[in-house]
Amino acid sequence: MKMKLAEALLRRKELQAKVDQLTKIKTEGLFEVKVQRRAVHEGIDDVIAQVPKVSIDQLTHAFDWHARQLRRVDAAIQQTNWTAEVEVPEEVNADYVDPFVKR
Repeated sequence: MKMKLAEALLRRKELQAKVDQLTKIKTEGLFEVKVQRRAVHEGIDDVIAQVPKVSIDQLTHAFDWHARQLRRVDAAIQQTNWTAEVEVPEEVNADYVDPFVKR
């Protein structure tokens, strides 16, 4: 699929934001399972557990998919960086000369 460089840069930004968001979720302890156990009657326990609504596999899969797409678009952008040429004024390659220092 062909796309404009500007579109690829925008997609890279979107994917990076998603990867950053998923990384933050993974590190915040969202998947901590807490169990509370108390004796109700002789030999019978009441167990209360808090379980995650999203599995770690789901989160890992989403993170991996977005990270892979980010690497792919980034590689295409870098390839373009090394093969594309742009027109710039000649002065861009000149060294800076301080007008206040006499030579």
